[in-house]
Amino acid sequence: MNWKQLISNKRFGLEALHEIRKEDRTEFQRDYDRLIFSAPFRRLQNKTQVFPLPGSIFVHNRLTHSLEVSCVGRSLGNDIAASLLQKHPELSDSHLSEIGAIVSAACLAHDLGNPPFGHSGEKAIGTYFSEGKGLALKPLLSEAEWEDLTHFEGNANAFRLLTHQFEGRRPGGFVMTYSTLASIVKYPFSSRLAGKKQKFGFFLSEEEDYKRIAEELGIIKLSKDGEPTRYARHPLVYLVEAADDICYQMMDIEDAHKLKILTTQETKELYLQFFTESRLKRINEICKLVADTNEQIAYLRTSAIGVLIKACTQVFVDNEEDILNGTFEGPLIKHMDKPIRQAYENCSKTAFAKIYCSKDVLDIELAGYQVITTLIDLMIEAVRYPDKAYSKLLINRVSKQYEVHAPTLYGKIQAVLDYISGMTDVYALDLYRKINGNSLPAV
Repeated sequence: MNWKQLISNKRFGLEALHEIRKEDRTEFQRDYDRLIFSAPFRRLQNKTQVFPLPGSIFVHNRLTHSLEVSCVGRSLGNDIAASLLQKHPELSDSHLSEIGAIVSAACLAHDLGNPPFGHSGEKAIGTYFSEGKGLALKPLLSEAEWEDLTHFEGNANAFRLLTHQFEGRRPGGFVMTYSTLASIVKYPFSSRLAGKKQKFGFFLSEEEDYKRIAEELGIIKLSKDGEPTRYARHPLVYLVEAADDICYQMMDIEDAHKLKILTTQETKELYLQFFTESRLKRINEICKLVADTNEQIAYLRTSAIGVLIKACTQVFVDNEEDILNGTFEGPLIKHMDKPIRQAYENCSKTAFAKIYCSKDVLDIELAGYQVITTLIDLMIEAVRYPDKAYSKLLINRVSKQYEVHAPTLYGKIQAVLDYISGMTDVYALDLYRKINGNSLPAV
């Protein structure tokens, strides 16, 4: 792969106008702005990240997480662009300097396809078909369609949200640049290759769209004719992934401290592992100047993020050739120098043991399963039998942009999942209560 082809400002759905638009604001900055002002992005403020949405104590939701990932992604992109331009001065006339803007926009979009109630929402949708009442639909769908549903993945759903022409909307969905779209596809292969990991990059309905983007950008195709579609990653995917890995791990630790799941001492010890002896001396001096414990933790978290950005930047630049050849394996985080990698892994172990298995987190997952599976079950019944009286009531609640009257069963189910995955936690819970008769409009 080569950088000049990989970074293209051609817009998905507006290819015919590609040569016409030449304005001061770059097309990649336009991607960022378009996402910031979009309704799906605003709805992330009421979607769970890890902990239940805040009461008296603020914790991260999908919106604040995405904004922070975007900031880290921009720093990674800018640092790497500067290093690569020094390494390849012949690329000074390319869009290489725009890497920070592309990664920043892709980071904003990376969670747009996630359903309500955090990652448990994805699991709830997948297991509804693989273990729940949806299993009865298997004989009515093709093997590829069935794999899409049982491995439902927020990343693939984000690509669909950004590219699909919903009812009454313009072709090309969000009409993003090819490079921004390619940068959010962490798993560039079809659901038939998802295996037990429940990870893939695009639904059957958007597979041809991804192929078009990949061919335009010169992304290496790894599958042979007749095999399930598989491509190498677009290089900037590694930066979006690294920004996400850095933020969710570092910020979850800080949130756990605020919620008193981790003690101050435990939290400080986790962050302090990232620093060399010489750096520790200065950090301890600065911490002594700050009396507020939360400010001390915030400073340590910020400093740890800085260390991780520098380490991931070095890994990317050192392995540029393998990344462009499509032979680099694993996330950048896994290739950092051992002391930093070990510090990150210690955070991961603590997070799994004390945060992701905490009572509050498990409670939101249990509630999410019940809400989502109930809504899917009722909505699929409604779109399959739309002439029933109760079905009409449910369908009338659905926005006209969702194709509930699609000609195929797969299309109808996708419309249901588009509708439900676009809900906020609050909206999904409110609809669930109303359907069950537990909540009624004020009389």
